[in-house]
Amino acid sequence: MLSKQKNNFIKYTRNIVWLILFLFVTFFLLNYIFPLNSSVSYSKTISDSKGEILHSFLTEDDKWRMYTELEEISPELKKAIIFKEDKYFYWHFGVNPIAILRAFTNNALKQKRTSGASTITMQVARLLKPKKRTYKNKFIEIFNAFQLEWKYSKAEILQLYLNLVPYGSNIEGVKSASVLYLAKNPNHLSLAEITALSIIPNRPTSLLPGKKNSLIIEERNKYLKIFLKNRVFEKEAIEDALTEDFNAKRLSSPKLAAHFSYRMKNKFSQNNIKTNINLELQTKSEAIANNFIKTYGAQNIKNTAIFVIDNKTMNVLAYVGSNDFHDKENAGQVDGINAIRQPGSTLKPLLYALAIDKGLLSPKTVITDVPINYDGYAPVNYNEKYNAYVTVEYALAHSLNVPAVKILNEVGVKTLSEKLINCNFKTIKKQEKYLGLSLILGGCGVTLEELTTLYASFANKGKFQNVNWLQEQENNTFDTIISEKSNFMISEMMTKLERPDLPSFWQNTKNLPKIAWKTGTSYGRKDAWSIGFNNKYTVGVWLGNFSGEGVPSMTGAKNATPILFNIFKAIDKEHSKSWLKKPKDLDIRIVCAKTGLIPSEKCDNKIFDYYIPTISSNKTCQHLAKVYISANDSFSYCMDCLPISGYKTKWQTSHNAEIIAYFESENIGYEKLPPHNNKCEHIYKEGAPIIVAPKNGATYYIDKDYPEEIMLRCQASKDGSKVFWYINDKFYKSCYKTETLFYKAKEGQNKISCSDDLGRNSNIWFDVEYISL
Repeated sequence: MLSKQKNNFIKYTRNIVWLILFLFVTFFLLNYIFPLNSSVSYSKTISDSKGEILHSFLTEDDKWRMYTELEEISPELKKAIIFKEDKYFYWHFGVNPIAILRAFTNNALKQKRTSGASTITMQVARLLKPKKRTYKNKFIEIFNAFQLEWKYSKAEILQLYLNLVPYGSNIEGVKSASVLYLAKNPNHLSLAEITALSIIPNRPTSLLPGKKNSLIIEERNKYLKIFLKNRVFEKEAIEDALTEDFNAKRLSSPKLAAHFSYRMKNKFSQNNIKTNINLELQTKSEAIANNFIKTYGAQNIKNTAIFVIDNKTMNVLAYVGSNDFHDKENAGQVDGINAIRQPGSTLKPLLYALAIDKGLLSPKTVITDVPINYDGYAPVNYNEKYNAYVTVEYALAHSLNVPAVKILNEVGVKTLSEKLINCNFKTIKKQEKYLGLSLILGGCGVTLEELTTLYASFANKGKFQNVNWLQEQENNTFDTIISEKSNFMISEMMTKLERPDLPSFWQNTKNLPKIAWKTGTSYGRKDAWSIGFNNKYTVGVWLGNFSGEGVPSMTGAKNATPILFNIFKAIDKEHSKSWLKKPKDLDIRIVCAKTGLIPSEKCDNKIFDYYIPTISSNKTCQHLAKVYISANDSFSYCMDCLPISGYKTKWQTSHNAEIIAYFESENIGYEKLPPHNNKCEHIYKEGAPIIVAPKNGATYYIDKDYPEEIMLRCQASKDGSKVFWYINDKFYKSCYKTETLFYKAKEGQNKISCSDDLGRNSNIWFDVEYISL
């Protein structure tokens, strides 16, 4: 008897195991044949640094279905939903057999549907694939529930439920309801609000927030009392919730920081895009932009853009693409931060820093500011005036064009363009092979984002980093674009207040922020820039018209810099005075004030200047030259014709050829050396005229219908006065060394020779090709 019972038990157990195995195999087979598609289209939301939603977008099916993160599901929300919808949620495997049996029995006895048996998992299955309520569809729903339990954790299933539950109209999910009815995130809901939102999905039409608030309160309080009876929450919390009003109303979806939000939507794929935008700072920046454009409207300046970076983290804190996104008349939807514009003079600080690192100059180095011509390119200063001699710091502070072009010619266009490409200047990368010396005066395309990010590297000791758009971004890599030493010198130069681009309104104010800044105005006055930084922030401002229309009265100094200063005043209330510290390996030395070089014994005016040991020039000042003059001051001697006696010596300022040419052309008086001894038989082998136009080895393409003449220009030594031009070994004309001549060139190769009145000669060759344009 016992043996028979044992055999029956074994047989029964075996059958159970086979049944379970059969069910598992059947499930996996059906799961393979009919895989669960649980993908859901969510509204993209852009949030600020505190998690508040800046902007949200409809789904492809025109629903407000905002994605609820796990951390946004508060313990109270989780507890309320599970108690109300599925008390055994954590114990079943997608289906509650007891609830199904109870519902089936009740419905059968009463011949109508009196109670449901759907678990949260089954509800998710139905919400993912809505169908008519039939027994067949119920079995499909049960199978889909098993699939959900197999695929997801309980927390993820609850999350799916909270993302899909309906709240009337086109609003789905607890986050959408929380934001669009109560203007808050779900993790900020009170117990009363949680309870209200937990009952609305059962009757989304009759319990519509904003229209049925009193009925919602009545139904909510019923459930709060059930919570109290079952001790789901503390008694005090429920009593407070019972007295709380419910002020829900249908709100518009958040539409803040529009340009930024649209860019983030297109740039990133995730549903909830968590950015670093500081909403307070963003709002202040937008208000400042609006106020200034209202003021500048009379000047026909219609658009501005502002970009703010946190120097320490490289987080983007404010992004104002235009002063008014909704201004259709003035193309307000154009994103000025990402628009390609001409940079004016804003690239000069980087160029000067590169030159310092090459040992070519330092702040007190004196350079010439006189007319120059590089293969037909003749830059002029902003005011069309020249200063003869200027220091590097003066040239940068006054944004002089001619010295900048000269420095670029020494540093090299390729060196500067490659540095900018390394700093992610995308348009410059495309334009690289076409760039010339005009690059430093704005002959290229840049964006406000690129320029502001570049200037943030000045605030970070010469280390370039990309900006951080999102909170979870890690940006630990950097590229040292200039040395800390040159960076410090350039930053010091950009803090100087004795400069023309300091707006007159700020010159005597006590609220002047401690910042380094640089302005720029593009050709045709189409773009006005002002970009600055302090120890905390870097701010970029662009001003102009998105239509491309120039404004004759607009400049970076007059129009963009006031916006820059107001931004700093608004965002850095403490007006921090702390600044970059001088690097230990950056030294100070005495230099001659006339040249910025190491003083000779004859230099009597000396000043202090920064220099980089082993890098900065160790040249000795030679601005004074010892000359030998006849007793009657009528002529001068060289060492080869110097007599034994009957002469006098003196120290005289020595000017180079281009300065002398400038003085002569402008009739500026200077101390001249008397003509050389005409009895001297020495033939000079050095100091021959330098032919600056045309350019040696160049090919000139000339319109055969409207032929232009070729310019002849040279830089001759100070000890000569006249030059003699030869074309293809035939004499052409003589003129003073500062004069410019023109001639009609023949097609093919041309030889140009230039001799001075002391017998020194130079030759160059170039090609001419006549074409139809």
